[in-house]
Amino acid sequence: MVNPVTFYRSEAVGSLTAPRLLLAHGAGAPADSEFMERLAKSLSLQGVTTLRFEFPYMVKRRQDGRKRPPDRQPALLECFRQAIADVAAGPDGGCPLFIGGKSMGGRMASHMIAQGGFPPGIRGAVCFGYPFHPPGKPDRWRINHFQDLKRPLQIIQGTRDPFGRRHEVEEEERGLAAMENVRLSWLEGGDHDYRPLARQQESHDEMLRQAAGRAAAFMHCLK
Repeated sequence: MVNPVTFYRSEAVGSLTAPRLLLAHGAGAPADSEFMERLAKSLSLQGVTTLRFEFPYMVKRRQDGRKRPPDRQPALLECFRQAIADVAAGPDGGCPLFIGGKSMGGRMASHMIAQGGFPPGIRGAVCFGYPFHPPGKPDRWRINHFQDLKRPLQIIQGTRDPFGRRHEVEEEERGLAAMENVRLSWLEGGDHDYRPLARQQESHDEMLRQAAGRAAAFMHCLK
């Protein structure tokens, strides 16, 4: 029997029928990292309930304090499927459900909606800082599966994200704009964690609010 997934839940403010976002962490930080906590709070204020969970390697790190590399993709996706099943079986299983994540977690969410076999109640996916390629290796793109997406995918990306800067993404010859289910939104000056340039008027909190607002608009539109 598969153990149930532990969730870090942040309730939407002012809505009983809020969309829910099943939110996975990035490769190096857990579900309760500062970024994930602040993002969940911003989404809550935008009327989105978030349920954060951790992949097996991060659960083990929490147990013994030892850092580990991420699990291989099949294990990550199996954990994602289990988290979806647990949410769907919960008391608010009838509310609109989206999946997504930070960086690697968002990439896994995009693979989920590309592979199929997910519950029909999933409306789409949201990626906060998509790892288009490893930093410094713009020849290793990770978007081949985008052509198979079966639900809309919203990517919210900082313009100076080393995993995919704006000029790199816009010049990518495979043409993201031609992919019907991919929606790309840019945060001017933001890095991989949406931190702004020192000369910008926006604070980091404001950048996170912008990211949450764009994600919420996407979800409310499709719910």
